[in-house]
Formats: sequence, C-alpha cells, structure tokens
Amino acid sequence: YDMIFQGFLWILFLFIRTTVAPRMGTLMGVYLPCLQNILGVILFLRMTWMVGIGGVIEAFIIVLMCCSTTMLTAISMSAIATNGVVPAGGSYYMISRSLGPEFGGAVGICFYLGTTFAGAMYILGCIEILLVYIVPQAAVFKMEGLEGAEAEAAMLNNMRVYGTLVLSFMAIVVFVGVKYVNKLALLFLACVICSILAVYAGVIKTAFEPPIFPVCVLGNRTLVWKGFDVCAKVIERENATVTTQLWRLFCDSEFLNATCDSYFVNNNITEIQGIPGVMSENLFGNYMDKGSFIEKVGLPATVEPDSIPTNTNRYVLADITSFFTMLVGIYFPSVTGIMAGSNRSGDLQDAQKSIPIGTILAITTTSIIYMSSVILFGSCIEGTVLRDKFGEAVRGNLVIGTLAWPSPWVIVIGSFFSTCGAGLQSLTGAPRLLQAIARDGIVPFLRVFGHGKANGEPTWALLLTACICESGILIASLDNVAPILSMFFLMCYMFVNLACAVQTLLRTPNWRPRFKFYHWTLSFLGMSLCLSLMFICSWYYAIVAMGIASCIYKYIEFRGAEKEWGDGIRGLSLSAARFALMRLEEGPPHTKNWRPQILVLVSMDSELNVEQPRLLSLTNQLKAGKGLTIVGTALEGTYLENHPQGQQAEQSLKKLMEAEKVKGFCQVVISSNMRDATSHLVQAGGLGGLQHNTVLACWPRNWKHAEDHQSWRNFIGERQKHHFLFKGYFLTLMIPQRQLFTSVRIIENYNVYICISLLYLQHDSDISAYTYEKTLMMEQRSQILKQINLTKTEREREVQFCVAHIYTRLSFFFGHATESGKICEYLTVMHTFTHSHSLMLMNVYERMVDDGFIFRNQSNLRRMHTALRLNEVIVKKSQEAKLVLLNMPGPPKNRSGEENYMEFMEVLTEGLNRVLLVRGGGREVITIYS
Repeated sequence: YDMIFQGFLWILFLFIRTTVAPRMGTLMGVYLPCLQNILGVILFLRMTWMVGIGGVIEAFIIVLMCCSTTMLTAISMSAIATNGVVPAGGSYYMISRSLGPEFGGAVGICFYLGTTFAGAMYILGCIEILLVYIVPQAAVFKMEGLEGAEAEAAMLNNMRVYGTLVLSFMAIVVFVGVKYVNKLALLFLACVICSILAVYAGVIKTAFEPPIFPVCVLGNRTLVWKGFDVCAKVIERENATVTTQLWRLFCDSEFLNATCDSYFVNNNITEIQGIPGVMSENLFGNYMDKGSFIEKVGLPATVEPDSIPTNTNRYVLADITSFFTMLVGIYFPSVTGIMAGSNRSGDLQDAQKSIPIGTILAITTTSIIYMSSVILFGSCIEGTVLRDKFGEAVRGNLVIGTLAWPSPWVIVIGSFFSTCGAGLQSLTGAPRLLQAIARDGIVPFLRVFGHGKANGEPTWALLLTACICESGILIASLDNVAPILSMFFLMCYMFVNLACAVQTLLRTPNWRPRFKFYHWTLSFLGMSLCLSLMFICSWYYAIVAMGIASCIYKYIEFRGAEKEWGDGIRGLSLSAARFALMRLEEGPPHTKNWRPQILVLVSMDSELNVEQPRLLSLTNQLKAGKGLTIVGTALEGTYLENHPQGQQAEQSLKKLMEAEKVKGFCQVVISSNMRDATSHLVQAGGLGGLQHNTVLACWPRNWKHAEDHQSWRNFIGERQKHHFLFKGYFLTLMIPQRQLFTSVRIIENYNVYICISLLYLQHDSDISAYTYEKTLMMEQRSQILKQINLTKTEREREVQFCVAHIYTRLSFFFGHATESGKICEYLTVMHTFTHSHSLMLMNVYERMVDDGFIFRNQSNLRRMHTALRLNEVIVKKSQEAKLVLLNMPGPPKNRSGEENYMEFMEVLTEGLNRVLLVRGGGREVITIYS
C-alpha cells in the first residue's frame, strides 16, 4: 500500500508540474500518454483467456506479430512526424499531407471510426467489470436460473442498457468540461500502472506463497463456484454423513436417496488449486466450440452414451467458438494508441526528438509487459481458470485478479477506472479528429461537423460520435466489437507505412525527417503485416473496411475540394511513368504491342469552342479505349498576347474530352500562322516513345470557295506517313499500316459494307508502270471487273460511263472549254470501235489530244480514270454502306498539283455517305506469329 501511495504522490507532482509548464517533454508529452492509450481493457479482461485458449506458444506469436506491426508503424510515423509539425488529427494529417487528400480523407475517417468504436469497446469493458465483478446484483435483466441463450440474451441486454447510460454520461462530461477529462488522464493512467504493478507483485509472491483459489471439478468438468461453499458431495458432521449445498444443485432433495443428475452420480468431485499452474499444460491451444465444457486435462470422467447434458448452468461453458484468427482480432486493439504522442506535437518542447523516443519506448515497454504476461499467466495460473473468461470457477473473481497482490480488488478497481478513462479519451479525441477532417473541407457532407462552440469544442462532431458509439454499444459484446476497430486501426497503420515508403522511394525534396533510423523496406514490411493481419482477423470485416475506405476515396476524388498538399501517389506515378518512358526508348516496340496512339486535330470557332465535337466520338470507336489520345488545336497569333485564349481553348478541349469520355491529353499551340501551328502539333506531340502514330484531322469544308482557299492548302501541307481520310463527316485519319494491293474487294460485316481499295498509289500522286497497265489497258481492266463479279453487259456500261465522264469531268484539270460538237464526234468514234475496249479508249484519247481538247498529260488522265472507275464500282456495290474504307493517295510533292489532288479526292468519294481513306506508313504490323 505504501508503494501505491507513493505512486499517487508522484503522479500528483507531475500533474502540478504540467500545469505550470505549458510545454511538455518526452515523458509527460509522449511516453505516458502512449502508455495510457496502449494498456487497457484487453489486458485485464481477455489476456488470460487468450493464453488459456490459444496456449502460451500461439498467444506469444499473436503478441509478437501485433507488437512488431505497431513498432514498424511507429518507426514510419516517427519519420513522418519529424519531417514537420503534426497538428491535431494525428495520422489523418500525416497521411493526407503525404499521400494526398483522397487517401488522407479515407484513412482519416477510418481512423475516426476506429477511435469511436474503441470508445464503445472501453465502455462495454467498463460495464462488464461493473456487472460481473463489482455489483452483479445491479443487473436489470436477472440471469438467475437462466441457461444457454436466455442467459446470454439477458447479459447482452444488461450491457446495452448500462452501456447507453454510461455513454450518455460520458458524452455530457466531455461536452461540459473536456479540460477536466484531460487533467484526470494522469489519474486513470495511475490506475493502470498500479494494476500492472500489482500483477507483477503477485507473481513474485506466488513463487513463495501461492494464494488460495480453489477450483471445483466434477469428473473433468469445471463447476461454477456459486451457490455452494464446500467442493464435495457429502461431508461428515457429528459422526453423520450429510449432503452439501453442491448436492442440492444436482439432486431433487437433500437426502442421500434423492434422484440426482446421472453425470453427478457417476463422477467424483475434485478440488484443484487455480494458482499456481503448470506451464507444460498451457503450452498448446485448446480451442472450443460455443457451449463446450471447460475440462480439466488428466482427470477421469464417465459419460453415459447418448445422454443429454443437464444442469448445464452449473458448469463453466465456452461462451463463443474460438479459433486463432479470432484471438488476433480480439487482441490487436490492446496494442493501438501509438499515435497519442504525435497528436500532441504542438505541445511538445522538441517534437522531433520526443515523438520517436517516447513512442518507441512506450511500445517497447508495453510489448515487454504483454510478452511477459503471456509467459507468467501460462506458468502461474491453472489452465481451466485461464479458459474461464469470466472467472466463474474462482467465485466470480477477475482471473487476472487472482494473481494480484495485495488483493484482487486492486485489479478490479484499477481496470474499472482505466476503462472509464479510456472511454472518455476516445470520446474526446474522435470528435476532434472528425472536426479536423471537416474543417479541411475535403469531404463536403461533413462540413457541418467542423462547427462547434465558441471555444472551438466540436459539439456536432461529438453528437455524431456518440451516435456511432451507440451502435457499437448495441452490439453489446466486447469480443464482437474488438475486430471491427482492429480493421480500422490496421488500415490506418498500413497507410502510415505506405506514406513513409512512398516518400522515401520518391526522394522528394521536402522529405528530410530528423529521425534517421528508418528504411523503406521496414515501412513495406509494416504495411504487409497490417494487410495480412486485416485478413487474418476477419476477411469479411477487412473487405467491408476496405470497401468503406474505397467509397470515401472515390467520393473525395469526385466531390472533394482540391488541396495544395501534394500527392505522394502522383509522385509515384510520375516515377513509374518516367521509368516506363525510358524503357520504351530502349528499342522500337514489337508489332504485337502496337496500339493506336491518335493525335486528334480540331479547330476552334470564334467563341473558342470545338467545331467538330463528334470527332472525339470517332476517336473512341477507332481505338476502342486503348492507346494514347492527344487532342490538339492551333490558334493564330502570338503566345504572349493570346495566352488567355490558349487557356480558354484548353479548358474547352478538356470539357469536350470529359463529355465524350475520351481518356488522354490536350494540347494548344499558338503560332503566327495556322500551317506552322499545325506542323508544331504534329512534330512535337507526345513524349519519348509515347508518341502519336496516327493523326485524325478535319477535311476542309467548302474548299472550292475562294474565302476558304488557305484552309485546304494548309491541309495539303500536312505531309505525314500515316493517313486516314473520313469523308462524309469530312475527317482525315492517319494510321501506320502498309498498303500495297492491286485489287478491289467488297467486305460485308455486321450489316456494314466496307469497300477496301487496295490500289497502291505512290507518294507523288503518280502511278507505277504496273498500275498504269492495269488501269489503262481495257483487256486487263476487264479482268479486274470480273474479279468483282460484273457481267459483260455491266462492264460495257461501266466503260461507256467512264468515257462519258472523261468529257464532263476532265475539263477542270486540262484547262480547255468543252464543245458539244466535239463531244458528239468523240462519242460517235467511240461507238465505232466497240470490238475492242482498249482500242476504243485509246482512239478516243488520241482524238482528244489531236484536237487540242486536252493536253497530253497521261498522269492526270490516269489518275482521273482511276478515280472515276473506282467510284463507279464502289457506288454500285456500297452505296448503302454505313462506312466505305478506301486507300488514300498521298498528296502531291509540287504545290501546282494541290488543287488537282483535292478534285481527285472529291471524284473518288462522290455519291458515298461516309468514306474512310487509309494511308499507311510502310511498316508491317502483322507477323507470321500473330
């Protein structure tokens, strides 16, 4: 008792000292607050049961895993905390400023929920101590005489009633005078320290003089020591054998000839001592199903076959089904609270020194306490008592209290006040965390909880916290609430480790923590342990927690406010992008890896709106959402004077891309003339190996009009290797494929007719000798017509139609006015030579040259002849097609032929709804292995 009194005086001295000095050191500011938050209800109410169920070995593994996780997290947290000041919000502040508002908000809310449910767990622990160990008669729902589910329901209802009352009282206390809660924190910590010291003192005393805690066993089943005083069936009194109170619990009368329970009759009563235990019996696990008897290993028992157990309320039973992963989930909350020191960094004299030292020392201290407790409990307490969760076999005493010195009441009272204090601390800290998130404005619907009283106290946040905490109270089971908060804390710790690892790997300029004993591998290991423990504890709780965090992340991403905090994940993306781009530079990509990477060239109107919005829809259809898309536009002017217009045009492009769901980038170029601006876009688009291989542009509208003369000349000067031309919507697209074909095919696919012209045209718009022969000589031309299944009559009609077009369409090219008389004469001559199509065509052509009707320009003639002939065939076969796909000839090298080229394209596509003209870059994109 003198030691306890001295401890209280020491705490009082420290309390007075802190009221004088506003700035705290490592001991008062970090170490003791962390001790208070880490040590708590699980140690006093579930630690002995965990050792009894899981065994010393497995319990030690659980403690080692959990403590290692928090130690690694503390190392990462120390690095982050010493990189700058950490104000209110703790882990939320660290993660949001490191990984961005999305991750920070998601993890901050998870941490808030974990802290809130921790308050519910502490309150349930407080009620359990009150109703089970201090005043059981205070229960509203009486459990006397109840068995099984009825007794369990009565206990849960008592927890709900008293838990709600205690929660309401604590919320009022926090609302009225939170400063008194903070001042009483040291008193609550003193209770925890005194209780732990009492346990160690009891262990030392047990080695010399074990306390008397008898356990009554019937057969091998442990009995609830309640309602009897002697562990025996009969006793000798005044030379007579009389029955005991235990007899009357199993028999219908007190007489020796009474009818008794069969198991009671067939088995003996044995009294064993609860202290000390045998380490060898407690090494391995003893997992049980709900409702199983707590049995003493090594004692004989006789059970009648097919007998139904009776009087089960007289035995100590397992209240839940136990297994290893469940023990992990229940135990982990006992190692949380490591951020209590970092949350107070603003009140520390030297935060960058105190936070690492105080936190790591606190975790080291508590880890030693937990690990030693596992070994001490396993060696000092009987296994049946360890597995007795509520101490029913030791006259209703708290199991850990049986080991305490000088009295079990030291543990009972100390644990009661420590759970009360921990609950008050949770109800104090959680609303402030929510208020910090709300005031940052990253979650719009939480902004109302940023308001409070005039002194800044979070009134609305406290109300919400109390409501959420009540939901945990209604669960009414500490064992069911503990895994829930384990999920949220583990997720929070996982992202603290992730934040440190990302910052370290990125080597960002502002990452300069004073704490030097960290490494990204330790952070990665801590992150992996957190993730593993989440699924070990409860895979479905882990999925739910991650789902909640994901929903919050997406909500903040789409609705949250933008913050200038930086984004570590974006930095990681930049590093990954740089690495990938550098890899692309190592060599040309294989043809199997080819993807359409499209540069879309659009024009803007006077209001700086895109004139061809549907062009982007075609882009998505062409590349099916794959590859790169760059949407570019050119503005005429100077950069300095037209910079605002450039920004406005960029915003227009982004809005259109968002509306059309085009994923890619936009680029605006300002130059003195449009041709140079477009050339800059085509040449400078992309980065490194991630450059466009396809250009999609607009066919110039009304190109024949004088006022639009420059637009089509700019279009012609767009000399690239890869071309698509889409007419109908007046589009041009350039793709890299090799086109070298000499026939015409009709393809029908899904009611869409695609006519593919496989006619190769040289880049100078002239045709090769091979193509000349195929086009000009009618005998071989007839072979082409046969390939497309035309009859003889149809072929003659096509030839006549073609010749007629020579008179009506070539005048534009050759500069001579047509004369009706000459035309009639040529037609007459043409019909005279019907015996030979080739002779007919050549004679007509020669007569036109001799008469001076045309110049001898075979190149232009052959081009026009090709355009007319192909147009006739395509119109006949594909006039109803939704899309016609043709090979696109290259633009002329000389500007004198630019106008001819435009006319040639008009003739080629006349009468067609939508035409996609294709021109490749001469590189194969299909291999024999494709």
